[in-house]
Amino acid sequence: MQQGVVVWNKGNIELENGSKILAAATSSSAVRGSSFNIIFLDEFAHVPNNIADQFFTSVYPTISSGETTKVFIVSTPLGLNMFYKLWVDAEEGRNNYTPIDVHWAEVPGRDDKWKQETIKNTSELQWNQEFECEFIGSTLTLIAPSKLRTMTFKNPIHSRNGFDIFEEPKPNKMYCVIADTAQGKEQDYSALSVFDISEIPYRQVAKYRDNTISPMLYPNVIYQIGMQYNTAWLLVEVNDVGANVAETLHFELEYENIMMCSMHGRAGQKLGGGFGKNAQLGIRTSKQLKRIGCAALKDMIETDKLIIYDFDTLAELTTFASKHNSYEAEEGAHDDLAMTLVIFAWLVQQQYFKDLTDLDIRKQMYKEQMEALEQDMLPFGIIDDGQEAESYTDSEGTRWGVVETQRNYF
Repeated sequence: MQQGVVVWNKGNIELENGSKILAAATSSSAVRGSSFNIIFLDEFAHVPNNIADQFFTSVYPTISSGETTKVFIVSTPLGLNMFYKLWVDAEEGRNNYTPIDVHWAEVPGRDDKWKQETIKNTSELQWNQEFECEFIGSTLTLIAPSKLRTMTFKNPIHSRNGFDIFEEPKPNKMYCVIADTAQGKEQDYSALSVFDISEIPYRQVAKYRDNTISPMLYPNVIYQIGMQYNTAWLLVEVNDVGANVAETLHFELEYENIMMCSMHGRAGQKLGGGFGKNAQLGIRTSKQLKRIGCAALKDMIETDKLIIYDFDTLAELTTFASKHNSYEAEEGAHDDLAMTLVIFAWLVQQQYFKDLTDLDIRKQMYKEQMEALEQDMLPFGIIDDGQEAESYTDSEGTRWGVVETQRNYF
């Protein structure tokens, strides 16, 4: 028999047998302190990343203690976010979720004609996201969406306090650290990326990201990471409070391999050995530097000359889009890790860096492109083994043989 309803309103439903259904907004404190048998999260991909992380942190303990409790997460995709990570981990068996994909063609009455009409009334991008369930972000991203869809992340082998390691440091390897500094007020992130620069393709082997660390403590974190990776070459972004971080590293902690830049008039900043009156610790992000770095980063990633392993970095690239003749994070998103990539891409174009590593990525890309063109232009070959054509004489004394003909090839 149907149970009687005791309470029925917008927030909750309660039945006579004591069963309750609670509806709550997505926030970090929505269901904290309660216990549930089933939690159903609807359109979870559309929850902002920072809220989704806080919400899941508070929700999961409410169901983790029971043996029969379950979590259902239902959503259409929206870029690379927490829902995307949970989905990919489920597909690859890295978590206990069971992925279920419902395709539009499984709905009765929906065929190719309905598909074409829907695309005409919306757009192909909206169709791919809402019906084909593709994890795509903005169409104006620096990196082509088709490339972003093929880029995969790795789970870190070690992770602690915002520092994720994807490859342990190896002897005789050369590393580079790009550090960006924030205020430490839970807004933008202080972030750094560690790259293996011993060979091409370059690889992101570690990353640090924290929006609470003070700029006074950040130099110690950078110092420890740099020393861990064979006293890595270090380039610090010195806009705002970053200058204090660079000075602390150089003068107080006496970090040896900190890079310096100097101004060269209209040519802008150039990496150097710290000589000259205009030399400064670190690098100052300008429109010119960002333009050069963005163009170089696009080429490097789309030609597989830079390999990104970190999920947070890939997620930022999906929202690092064109705005006001430049590139920056979309509203509500962050680009701190993305900017470490932009600065690194600028760095590898510098002659001082090429002399330092004996690697010139521009020459290698040009060489590979020329080799590909040569392969396409090779003419059709004619094989001649140097032997005479076979012949024989029949019973009537007539000699028979193969007649060579001249052919023209275009």
